[in-house]
Amino acid sequence: MIEGTISNNIRKLRFLNGEMTQQELADQVGVTRQTINAIEAAKYSPSLEVAFKISLAFDVTLDQVFRFKRT
Repeated sequence: MIEGTISNNIRKLRFLNGEMTQQELADQVGVTRQTINAIEAAKYSPSLEVAFKISLAFDVTLDQVFRFKRT
């Protein structure tokens, strides 16, 4: 089994996009602010659909938002 951790650049991307709030991102993606907070804090891994929606909200590729690091 492949082991690893998922990290993300959501906080940085929100800042670079007019200091977008977690609520604004949540509204665009269709989830709650708490979900965005948990994903951003790496306490929750989003579904593939939500991950793609987040990347589309920032108009970047998926790998510009999320990274998987093998342990």
